[in-house]
Amino acid sequence: MRLLSWNVNGLRAVLAKGGMEGIGRRRPDIVCLQEVRASEEQVGHVLPGLPFQFFSAALKPGYSGTAILSRVKPLSWKAGIGHRVSDAEGRVATVEFPSLYVVSVYVPNSQRGLPRLDFRLKWDRTFRAFAQRLAEKKPVLFCGDLNVAHEEIDLARPRENRQNAGFTDQERKGFTRLLGAGFIDTFRVYHDEGERYTWWSSVTRARERNIGWRIDYVCVSESLRERLKDAFILDSIAGSDHCPVGVELEGAP
Repeated sequence: MRLLSWNVNGLRAVLAKGGMEGIGRRRPDIVCLQEVRASEEQVGHVLPGLPFQFFSAALKPGYSGTAILSRVKPLSWKAGIGHRVSDAEGRVATVEFPSLYVVSVYVPNSQRGLPRLDFRLKWDRTFRAFAQRLAEKKPVLFCGDLNVAHEEIDLARPRENRQNAGFTDQERKGFTRLLGAGFIDTFRVYHDEGERYTWWSSVTRARERNIGWRIDYVCVSESLRERLKDAFILDSIAGSDHCPVGVELEGAP
């Protein structure tokens, strides 16, 4: 099973530029999208070969939103996690397969100056409880833009960004607690090197200089470790200020 996850920063723009073609060529079984900023009715069928698609759209048009595309039909799907504001922003979509749950998640940003930090930290606790409840039923894979660089190795300039949004002590501890609830950061199973990022500021031409942050993840339940075959960053795929990330698991979803 090959799964890819991508914050597309506007799905309609990516589709107009042919940006999903690079995803399709990698023949994924499941694709999770974040910051879709569109409804299913506005984009139609996204990828050939992935006929089942599920959108969690924001109530505010052109804002936030998540989606999951699948080659095989899931058993069920759900939007949201029971957090009123977050659910109205379409930040989580979940599909259930026979062997696992797949969750596409777009974590709230604390924003410059941290005006939304308290909201973000409460959201982290709510999402952790949600993931744990799912994991009581069957293994969980959650992926997406988690809006945190966990360790100093996960961003190009940790000293300059200390206590900035996405690299506060509180957000980093929140992610540590999430992993401590029984999940694995799959990329770090295979890669311990630095300078591997998934987001670059589009204002400063940071991508050309690789001045970036690793804030997009695929995390899985500890019980899926034996099925894990690879985890990767596809930084050659353009079309967004983020690049896709992915994993390969043995067996069907």
